[in-house]
Amino acid sequence: MFSPPNIITLAHGPSIISVENTRNVMLIRRAFKFELKPNGRQARQISQFCGCARYVYNRTLSLEKSLYAKDNKHSFRYTEAANRLPEWKTKHPFLKECHSQVLQQSLKDLDRAYTNFFEKRANFPKYKKKFRHDSIRFPQGVELDEIKQKIRLPKVGWVGYRKSQNIIGTIKNVTVIRRGEKWDVSIQTEYDNIPPETTPSEVGIDMGVKRFATLSNGEFFEPISPFKREQEKLAKLQRKLARQKKESRNSRKTKRKIVT
Repeated sequence: MFSPPNIITLAHGPSIISVENTRNVMLIRRAFKFELKPNGRQARQISQFCGCARYVYNRTLSLEKSLYAKDNKHSFRYTEAANRLPEWKTKHPFLKECHSQVLQQSLKDLDRAYTNFFEKRANFPKYKKKFRHDSIRFPQGVELDEIKQKIRLPKVGWVGYRKSQNIIGTIKNVTVIRRGEKWDVSIQTEYDNIPPETTPSEVGIDMGVKRFATLSNGEFFEPISPFKREQEKLAKLQRKLARQKKESRNSRKTKRKIVT
Protein backbone atom coordinates (compact mmCIF):
# COMPACT_ATOMS: atom_id res chain seq x y z
CA MET A 1 0.00 0.00 0.00
CA PHE A 2 1.38 3.41 -0.97
CA SER A 3 1.78 5.95 1.78
CA PRO A 4 2.34 9.62 0.88
CA PRO A 5 5.69 11.16 1.82
CA ASN A 6 5.96 13.19 4.99
CA ILE A 7 6.44 16.89 4.26
CA ILE A 8 7.39 19.39 6.96
CA THR A 9 7.75 23.13 6.37
CA LEU A 10 9.91 25.16 8.74
CA ALA A 11 10.65 28.88 8.97
CA HIS A 12 14.40 29.38 9.39
CA GLY A 13 15.58 32.99 9.49
CA PRO A 14 15.44 34.50 5.98
CA SER A 15 14.58 31.14 4.44
CA ILE A 16 11.79 28.56 4.39
CA ILE A 17 12.61 24.87 4.50
CA SER A 18 10.33 22.10 3.30
CA VAL A 19 11.39 18.53 4.10
CA GLU A 20 10.00 15.52 2.27
CA ASN A 21 10.95 12.04 3.47
CA THR A 22 10.76 9.51 0.62
CA ARG A 23 12.20 6.00 0.98
CA ASN A 24 14.99 7.01 3.37
CA VAL A 25 15.99 9.89 1.04
CA MET A 26 15.20 13.28 2.53
CA LEU A 27 14.25 15.72 -0.22
CA ILE A 28 14.70 19.26 1.03
CA ARG A 29 13.14 22.30 -0.62
CA ARG A 30 14.43 25.60 0.67
CA ALA A 31 13.73 29.23 -0.20
CA PHE A 32 16.61 31.70 0.15
CA LYS A 33 15.47 35.32 0.36
CA PHE A 34 17.67 38.33 -0.49
CA GLU A 35 17.26 42.02 -1.15
CA LEU A 36 17.36 42.69 -4.88
CA LYS A 37 19.32 45.70 -6.16
CA PRO A 38 17.97 46.58 -9.63
CA ASN A 39 18.99 49.74 -11.44
CA GLY A 40 16.36 52.25 -12.59
CA ARG A 41 15.57 50.53 -15.89
CA GLN A 42 15.38 47.09 -14.28
CA ALA A 43 13.11 48.32 -11.47
CA ARG A 44 10.71 49.85 -14.02
CA GLN A 45 10.76 46.66 -16.08
CA ILE A 46 10.06 44.44 -13.06
CA SER A 47 7.22 46.76 -12.05
CA GLN A 48 5.85 46.54 -15.62
CA PHE A 49 6.02 42.71 -15.47
CA CYS A 50 4.03 42.82 -12.24
CA GLY A 51 1.42 44.99 -13.95
CA CYS A 52 1.13 42.55 -16.86
CA ALA A 53 0.79 39.57 -14.52
CA ARG A 54 -1.86 41.43 -12.50
CA TYR A 55 -3.77 42.34 -15.70
CA VAL A 56 -3.84 38.70 -16.89
CA TYR A 57 -4.88 37.46 -13.45
CA ASN A 58 -7.70 39.99 -13.01
CA ARG A 59 -9.01 39.78 -16.59
CA THR A 60 -9.06 35.96 -16.43
CA LEU A 61 -10.86 36.03 -13.08
CA SER A 62 -13.44 38.46 -14.48
CA LEU A 63 -13.97 36.30 -17.59
CA GLU A 64 -14.30 33.13 -15.52
CA LYS A 65 -16.94 34.73 -13.30
CA SER A 66 -18.98 35.84 -16.33
CA LEU A 67 -18.67 32.37 -17.93
CA TYR A 68 -19.87 30.75 -14.71
CA ALA A 69 -22.80 33.19 -14.53
CA LYS A 70 -23.91 31.97 -17.98
CA ASP A 71 -23.28 28.29 -17.21
CA ASN A 72 -22.98 27.12 -13.61
CA LYS A 73 -21.34 23.91 -14.83
CA HIS A 74 -18.36 25.88 -16.11
CA SER A 75 -15.09 25.44 -14.17
CA PHE A 76 -11.70 27.08 -14.46
CA ARG A 77 -9.11 25.19 -16.51
CA TYR A 78 -5.54 26.42 -16.71
CA THR A 79 -5.00 25.11 -20.26
CA GLU A 80 -8.00 27.00 -21.62
CA ALA A 81 -6.88 30.19 -19.86
CA ALA A 82 -3.31 29.87 -21.18
CA ASN A 83 -4.59 29.37 -24.74
CA ARG A 84 -6.15 32.86 -24.61
CA LEU A 85 -2.77 34.55 -24.08
CA PRO A 86 -1.65 34.71 -27.75
CA GLU A 87 -4.87 36.51 -28.72
CA TRP A 88 -4.57 38.89 -25.78
CA LYS A 89 -0.97 39.71 -26.76
CA THR A 90 -2.16 40.63 -30.24
CA LYS A 91 -4.86 42.94 -28.88
CA HIS A 92 -2.64 44.37 -26.13
CA PRO A 93 0.98 44.74 -27.38
CA PHE A 94 2.27 45.70 -23.92
CA LEU A 95 1.80 42.06 -22.87
CA LYS A 96 4.43 41.03 -25.48
CA GLU A 97 7.05 42.98 -23.55
CA CYS A 98 6.53 40.70 -20.54
CA HIS A 99 8.13 37.28 -20.37
CA SER A 100 5.58 34.58 -21.28
CA GLN A 101 6.48 32.47 -18.21
CA VAL A 102 5.50 35.33 -15.92
CA LEU A 103 2.02 35.48 -17.47
CA GLN A 104 1.66 31.69 -17.32
CA GLN A 105 2.69 31.62 -13.67
CA SER A 106 0.05 34.28 -12.94
CA LEU A 107 -2.58 31.90 -14.34
CA LYS A 108 -1.15 29.06 -12.25
CA ASP A 109 -1.59 31.29 -9.18
CA LEU A 110 -5.25 31.75 -10.13
CA ASP A 111 -5.61 28.01 -10.66
CA ARG A 112 -4.20 27.43 -7.15
CA ALA A 113 -6.55 30.07 -5.72
CA TYR A 114 -9.55 28.26 -7.22
CA THR A 115 -8.28 24.90 -5.90
CA ASN A 116 -7.85 26.31 -2.39
CA PHE A 117 -11.38 27.74 -2.54
CA PHE A 118 -13.06 24.50 -3.63
CA GLU A 119 -11.07 22.53 -1.05
CA LYS A 120 -12.27 25.01 1.61
CA ARG A 121 -8.76 26.23 2.45
CA ALA A 122 -9.39 29.84 1.38
CA ASN A 123 -12.05 32.33 0.29
CA PHE A 124 -13.07 32.87 -3.33
CA PRO A 125 -10.27 34.46 -5.42
CA LYS A 126 -10.12 38.26 -5.28
CA TYR A 127 -8.87 40.81 -7.79
CA LYS A 128 -5.28 41.90 -7.31
CA LYS A 129 -4.63 45.55 -6.47
CA LYS A 130 -1.85 47.72 -7.85
CA PHE A 131 1.34 47.89 -5.74
CA ARG A 132 -0.17 45.49 -3.16
CA HIS A 133 1.60 42.14 -2.84
CA ASP A 134 3.15 42.62 -6.28
CA SER A 135 5.21 39.59 -7.32
CA ILE A 136 6.31 37.66 -10.40
CA ARG A 137 7.76 34.16 -10.69
CA PHE A 138 10.27 32.62 -13.10
CA PRO A 139 10.14 28.79 -13.18
CA GLN A 140 13.23 28.48 -15.40
CA GLY A 141 15.79 30.39 -17.44
CA VAL A 142 17.42 31.94 -14.34
CA GLU A 143 21.20 32.07 -13.83
CA LEU A 144 23.07 32.81 -10.61
CA ASP A 145 26.55 34.20 -9.98
CA GLU A 146 27.17 34.07 -6.23
CA ILE A 147 30.70 35.42 -6.51
CA LYS A 148 29.57 38.62 -8.26
CA GLN A 149 26.30 38.56 -6.27
CA LYS A 150 24.16 38.79 -9.38
CA ILE A 151 21.15 36.90 -10.72
CA ARG A 152 20.00 36.88 -14.36
CA LEU A 153 16.25 37.20 -14.78
CA PRO A 154 14.75 36.45 -18.23
CA LYS A 155 14.20 39.66 -20.28
CA VAL A 156 15.51 41.74 -17.35
CA GLY A 157 19.19 40.79 -17.40
CA TRP A 158 21.77 40.52 -14.62
CA VAL A 159 20.52 42.11 -11.41
CA GLY A 160 22.57 42.62 -8.27
CA TYR A 161 21.42 41.25 -4.91
CA ARG A 162 22.60 41.63 -1.33
CA LYS A 163 24.10 38.25 -0.43
CA SER A 164 23.57 37.22 3.21
CA GLN A 165 24.10 33.45 2.92
CA ASN A 166 25.27 30.78 0.50
CA ILE A 167 22.69 29.03 -1.67
CA ILE A 168 22.42 25.23 -1.47
CA GLY A 169 20.87 22.92 -4.08
CA THR A 170 19.41 23.19 -7.58
CA ILE A 171 17.29 26.25 -8.39
CA LYS A 172 13.64 25.28 -9.02
CA ASN A 173 12.07 28.73 -9.37
CA VAL A 174 12.66 32.38 -8.53
CA THR A 175 10.10 34.88 -7.23
CA VAL A 176 10.56 38.66 -7.20
CA ILE A 177 8.48 40.46 -4.55
CA ARG A 178 7.78 44.15 -3.99
CA ARG A 179 8.58 45.41 -0.48
CA GLY A 180 7.58 49.05 -0.26
CA GLU A 181 10.02 50.95 -2.46
CA LYS A 182 12.37 47.97 -2.65
CA TRP A 183 12.39 44.51 -4.23
CA ASP A 184 13.28 41.11 -2.77
CA VAL A 185 14.14 37.89 -4.55
CA SER A 186 13.22 34.44 -3.21
CA ILE A 187 15.22 31.57 -4.71
CA GLN A 188 13.70 28.15 -4.12
CA THR A 189 16.12 25.24 -4.37
CA GLU A 190 15.91 21.49 -3.95
CA TYR A 191 18.51 19.00 -2.74
CA ASP A 192 18.75 15.46 -1.35
CA ASN A 193 19.94 14.66 2.13
CA ILE A 194 20.57 10.90 2.38
CA PRO A 195 21.01 9.73 6.01
CA PRO A 196 23.93 7.34 6.64
CA GLU A 197 22.95 3.67 6.78
CA THR A 198 23.48 1.87 10.08
CA THR A 199 25.15 -1.54 10.16
CA PRO A 200 24.52 -4.35 12.70
CA SER A 201 27.94 -3.69 14.25
CA GLU A 202 26.92 -0.15 15.19
CA VAL A 203 25.37 0.14 18.66
CA GLY A 204 23.93 3.25 20.29
CA ILE A 205 24.74 3.98 23.95
CA ASP A 206 22.48 5.84 26.38
CA MET A 207 24.18 6.89 29.64
CA GLY A 208 21.87 7.10 32.65
CA VAL A 209 21.56 7.26 36.44
CA LYS A 210 19.62 4.13 37.38
CA ARG A 211 21.57 2.17 34.80
CA PHE A 212 25.18 3.00 34.03
CA ALA A 213 24.66 2.40 30.30
CA THR A 214 21.91 1.03 28.04
CA LEU A 215 22.72 -0.22 24.55
CA SER A 216 20.42 0.10 21.54
CA ASN A 217 20.35 -3.70 21.26
CA GLY A 218 18.70 -3.98 24.71
CA GLU A 219 21.76 -4.80 26.83
CA PHE A 220 22.45 -2.70 29.93
CA PHE A 221 25.05 -2.27 32.68
CA GLU A 222 24.39 -1.57 36.35
CA PRO A 223 26.00 1.55 37.86
CA ILE A 224 29.47 1.14 39.35
CA SER A 225 29.46 2.46 42.95
CA PRO A 226 32.84 2.81 44.78
CA PHE A 227 31.09 2.76 48.19
CA LYS A 228 29.26 -0.48 47.35
CA ARG A 229 32.51 -2.07 46.21
CA GLU A 230 34.33 -1.11 49.45
CA GLN A 231 31.37 -2.33 51.50
CA GLU A 232 31.57 -5.76 49.89
CA LYS A 233 35.34 -5.87 50.51
CA LEU A 234 34.87 -5.00 54.22
CA ALA A 235 32.22 -7.72 54.70
CA LYS A 236 34.54 -10.27 53.15
CA LEU A 237 37.41 -9.34 55.55
CA GLN A 238 35.06 -9.50 58.55
CA ARG A 239 33.96 -13.02 57.59
CA LYS A 240 37.59 -13.99 57.18
CA LEU A 241 38.47 -12.61 60.64
CA ALA A 242 35.61 -14.56 62.26
CA ARG A 243 37.10 -17.82 60.98
CA GLN A 244 40.62 -17.05 62.19
CA LYS A 245 42.09 -17.84 65.61
CA LYS A 246 41.96 -14.89 68.01
CA GLU A 247 45.21 -12.94 68.56
CA SER A 248 46.97 -15.00 65.91
CA ARG A 249 49.37 -13.43 63.47
CA ASN A 250 46.87 -13.83 60.60
CA SER A 251 44.01 -12.31 62.60
CA ARG A 252 46.13 -9.27 63.52
CA LYS A 253 47.01 -8.87 59.81
CA THR A 254 43.32 -9.03 58.84
CA LYS A 255 42.43 -6.45 61.55
CA ARG A 256 44.97 -4.02 60.12
CA LYS A 257 43.39 -4.40 56.66
CA ILE A 258 39.93 -3.72 58.14
CA VAL A 259 41.13 -0.58 59.95
CA THR A 260 42.93 0.82 56.92
